Amino acid sequence: MSARPGRPPHRVVVLALENVVAFELGLPHRFLRAAALDPGWPATPTGAPLPYEVAMCTLDDGPVTTSAGYQALPTHPSSLLAEADTVIVPGIYGGVVDTGTVPEALRDLAATVRPDARWISICTGAFALAALGLLDGRTATTHWCHVDAFRRHFPQVRLDPEVLYVDEGDVLTSAGNAAGIDLLLHLVRSDLGTEAANRVARSAVVAPWRAGGQAQFIDRPVPDEVDAGTGPTRVWALERLGEPLGLADLARHAGMSVRTFTRRFRDETGETAVTWLTRARVDRARHLLETTDLPVDRVAAEAGFGTTASLRQHLSAAVGVSPLAYRRTYREPDSA
Repeated sequence: MSARPGRPPHRVVVLALENVVAFELGLPHRFLRAAALDPGWPATPTGAPLPYEVAMCTLDDGPVTTSAGYQALPTHPSSLLAEADTVIVPGIYGGVVDTGTVPEALRDLAATVRPDARWISICTGAFALAALGLLDGRTATTHWCHVDAFRRHFPQVRLDPEVLYVDEGDVLTSAGNAAGIDLLLHLVRSDLGTEAANRVARSAVVAPWRAGGQAQFIDRPVPDEVDAGTGPTRVWALERLGEPLGLADLARHAGMSVRTFTRRFRDETGETAVTWLTRARVDRARHLLETTDLPVDRVAAEAGFGTTASLRQHLSAAVGVSPLAYRRTYREPDSA
């Protein structure tokens, strides 16, 4: 996925269906092209291609009406789908969401996509992927308010309505608008590394990381006092990941009992404090593996895992590879 001479950019084709959600239609261009166009992007050799090339197509090469009422024109003909490395289907209103079926023309067009291409949906775009059979027997998600309709139309799909996004490797699905941003940042992180994803997130002024397993919908009462939540403790912990912090340490810093802290933390973040802390340490370890030459045992210590074995276990669980394999992937000499 890195930009290098002689290697073509990864071609992303956004397939806009009728009544496409306007906000989601623009997300791939904003977050994927930003990975190459951000002023802070690392310098590449003269003439090196950009990491992503983003195009937008429609089913019949004509304009589509968006959820905002205006029409959007395709930038490229639908025949480009045959050359796509990644196809993204933004959310839609009506159509397959109501009927569970897609036009035969869409089936014919989808059949031209290469078997090794990656499919991604944002929000109700998952309905289109499911109707095409791309989610059969797989785990997927969509916006929580369309759960009943999705299950009624596609009982063969393992729907998880509680998460922000699901990564099945060659097929990825996300929940509503903001979860689409989370999934695209996850894509950049997986393809180009955490430094690239963090840079894009900073450019767009959004959070660089929300785990896919985080809850979609959180009932979050406003605390009586501004500083009464667990936010200051999260900031404190992020500055001390190399220390042997545990749940009791976090609760003590927040001035709460472990039981109260555990409840408040889940109410505010949608996940447990232990899960959050482990994820933060994995993210720290990935950053160090990508951006430094520190020995793996030192990375394990700096990230708070203590031992190389513990780091290997947690990194493998998170991304499926060992620390050395991860470093080789993102520290290749010609991928800088």
